[in-house]
Amino acid sequence: MAVLAGAGSGKTRVISRRTAYAIATDVVPPDQVLVVTFTEKAATEMVERLRLLGLPGVTARTFHAHALRQLRHFWPSRHDGAPVPELLDSKLPIIGRLARQLPGHYRFTPSKDLADEIEWAKTRRIAPRGYAAAAVAALREPPVPVDLFVRTYEGYERAKVRANRIDFDDLLVETVALLESDEEAAATVRARKSWFSVDEYQDTNQLQERLLELWLGDRRDVCVVGDEDQTIYTFTGASSEFLTTFAGRWPGAREIALVRNYRSTPQVLELANRLIAADGRAKGLVATRPDGPAPVVAKHATAEAELDALAGWIRVRLGEGIVPSEIAVLVRMNAQLASIEEALTRAGIAYQVRGVRFYDRPEVRSAVEALRRRPRLEAVGADLVAAILARWVEAVGYEEEPAASEGDEGRERQASLETLLAIVEAVVNGDPAADVASVVTELEGRAAHEREGSADGVNLLTYHRAKGLEWDAVFLPALEEGTLPIRQAVDDEAALEEERRLLYVGITRARLHLVLSWAERRDTRGRESKRRPSRFLLDVRPRPARPGTRVKQLPGPPAQVRPPRPGDSDDPLFAALREWRTGRARIDAVPPYVIAHDDTLKAIADVRPRTLSGLARVKGMGPARIEKYGDEILQVLARVLAGGA
Repeated sequence: MAVLAGAGSGKTRVISRRTAYAIATDVVPPDQVLVVTFTEKAATEMVERLRLLGLPGVTARTFHAHALRQLRHFWPSRHDGAPVPELLDSKLPIIGRLARQLPGHYRFTPSKDLADEIEWAKTRRIAPRGYAAAAVAALREPPVPVDLFVRTYEGYERAKVRANRIDFDDLLVETVALLESDEEAAATVRARKSWFSVDEYQDTNQLQERLLELWLGDRRDVCVVGDEDQTIYTFTGASSEFLTTFAGRWPGAREIALVRNYRSTPQVLELANRLIAADGRAKGLVATRPDGPAPVVAKHATAEAELDALAGWIRVRLGEGIVPSEIAVLVRMNAQLASIEEALTRAGIAYQVRGVRFYDRPEVRSAVEALRRRPRLEAVGADLVAAILARWVEAVGYEEEPAASEGDEGRERQASLETLLAIVEAVVNGDPAADVASVVTELEGRAAHEREGSADGVNLLTYHRAKGLEWDAVFLPALEEGTLPIRQAVDDEAALEEERRLLYVGITRARLHLVLSWAERRDTRGRESKRRPSRFLLDVRPRPARPGTRVKQLPGPPAQVRPPRPGDSDDPLFAALREWRTGRARIDAVPPYVIAHDDTLKAIADVRPRTLSGLARVKGMGPARIEKYGDEILQVLARVLAGGA
């Protein structure tokens, strides 16, 4: 059975009640049940739910925890009595040492990006020597050049062997290898658990799927539960494909959709449904709660105006009796939290940062520490800012022109340093006589204030941290092109869809109040720049009803986003060009941006050339692209403009 559980549809209750019913009706003994969860926290909560249902003997574990128990049982008999090697708490200490040995600027590559890439390889059972070919086949670009990554991967594996350690990926790799090669061990494992339920199945990777198959053997007592629209961990190898293809891979399997939402108002769900429908999907959540206030899409002139509006909105919610812990502000990147913290501090609003606090991030701590080093910086004013920037370039790898190929953590790292530099500039602008000592004192004071945060304060966290949580009131700021969707995703269809899912997760965290906002101008890298609303804001606007149909239109956000123009994400000509590009990219086995960037397609949709010479005048369409793709592009234009799209 596959349970397609939409956001807020009560999937944990469904899993626990289904398990209890199977046991109560003698389908399976309690000790034969395994409920697989995504996190240890979820496993603990599931065990407690089942205990309250009178089922204390049911096992709920993560893939890794259950695999570890099996390795501990079988390892000694297959390794001359030696116990299973100790488990590494984290890859990062070993990888950090190896990263610092990389040449040039690569020594500043975040350990987490390298660790994520190793995890991507291990979930596909790719050894270091096979990585280069696999990366080419998957069109994957590692955070450092391939040869340097392979060197790092090999060094990491050697360091583990010398220390007699295994990591969390090895738990699955070794267990899969054991069950594939040892029929006796596989039979023993299968005799102990015969009835399976897997939660958050959309986040399953290849290795976990293979392990589940080996646990099952030729049996069919498995129920998977998930939501493809909440797949937001593909960077670690997760794939919703296992969920969406489940019924096809298991002939006769039942597929049940949970579409009743018990969390959010109809108005919030209407917004979420529009976001999904804009991607060509028919899925829609149905509200069970009464009507609430319409979500607000707000445009602000500046980032400062947006922060003022955020603080004012929180004050109104508090005045209505909503407690601070039931209010959340979600952001795409951790680095965005610093300015929000400052605004809430000025407004006297208590807050708590969930996850890694800004001033506790390693690059921020390293940057502050670099200001204490000798020789002491003697400059003041604008000269001090320039001197600090120069020191950070040398000491912590600040990039004045960051590479587009950086991984998620590399982008987060760079954004954190840019935010920190903006804070330094604000300190100096406020006191032109400020020296490096006063800057350090100010930064340390802000860090101390952040650490003191109130456990009952407003929640500040990223979209990824928010998954599985919910609040009465949610504010989603900075919904702009380049932020959400993030800049590196605009030429990658798969990455764009993941950004859409992130926003979907954010919207569906709200029970009652929801605000989506953006600013027309925002400081970027020390310069104020014009910003455009996220393409996803266009997608959540109310859609007009078709002629002849009667549709009850729920209140939607104010029409503050401009109507579509040629080249917008919902312009049919632009959409057709992107569809052509996606198909061509698959044929050529290259990323979509190699065919043409979004900006180029928007320009084509705007100009609407009829000839190759007209197409050649579009910025981005050089002779090579004209020769290779010109005729195909003109065919797309002719078809759409003739009304045949």
